[in-house]
Amino acid sequence: MRWRGRRGSKNIQDRRRMGRAGGGGLSIFGILIVLAMGWFFGVDVRPLLEMTGVGTQQPQAVERELTEADQRAGQFVSVVLADTEEVWADIFARQLDARYTEPKLVLFKGATQSGCGGAQAATGPFYCPLDNTAYLDTDFFRVMEERMGASGDFAAAYVIAHEVAHHVQNELGLLQGMRQTREDKNRQSVRIELMADCLSGVWAREAGERFGSLEPGDIEEAVNAAKEIGDDELQREAGQRVRPHTFTHGTSEQRQRWFANGYNSGDINQCDTREIAYGQL
Repeated sequence: MRWRGRRGSKNIQDRRRMGRAGGGGLSIFGILIVLAMGWFFGVDVRPLLEMTGVGTQQPQAVERELTEADQRAGQFVSVVLADTEEVWADIFARQLDARYTEPKLVLFKGATQSGCGGAQAATGPFYCPLDNTAYLDTDFFRVMEERMGASGDFAAAYVIAHEVAHHVQNELGLLQGMRQTREDKNRQSVRIELMADCLSGVWAREAGERFGSLEPGDIEEAVNAAKEIGDDELQREAGQRVRPHTFTHGTSEQRQRWFANGYNSGDINQCDTREIAYGQL
């Protein structure tokens, strides 16, 4: 992906220098390892952190140093977010005759607070509709590459675009509406996530045409990332039995297919998962 030297977003808040120390227990490095394992295996690691003494004594604020890799990741996220701002503003005006309100994006390390409660690296990137903000621990990109086999700049760009797509859904009033249906919560979640994958594909097509940012292999990187974070793939990698009734994001095949739907069509109307029979998603 061609991104260096391009405009960054003004809507980034970087909290990665903010940290807590004190009280014994795990080191900062150890905490990050536990959080990364919790995200990868899909488990809540808060009880383990409490057992090791994390958060049991009054912490003290410390300032972290950002590595060269941290700084590069921050610049990359800023450029991708700027791309989403320009693309979605144009799509809203052209396809919907509406105005797009840009989201915020918070970069953090380990843990932070969001409008939806505590944000932890173990939960992965997420979007909070209560404060119109996406939250991202940039170490997630390293986890993607080293533990999940989802490497490449555009694989990371797909993750950012996916969270911004949830903001697009929120702007369109779809998040609340989809969550108020009678369908069970897991099925609601799958519909929401697959729609976001499709909207990510729409963004990818528009960004490639508008900025000339796509390089050979970029779309394959995004499709591979969609495969590696499918619910069935994550359960297999964790040594678990595949349990479709527990899915919240969709299978690898579904996530790849819906991203491709958006990329091939470039039309947000092709991303509406609300009226499709669940078995046909």
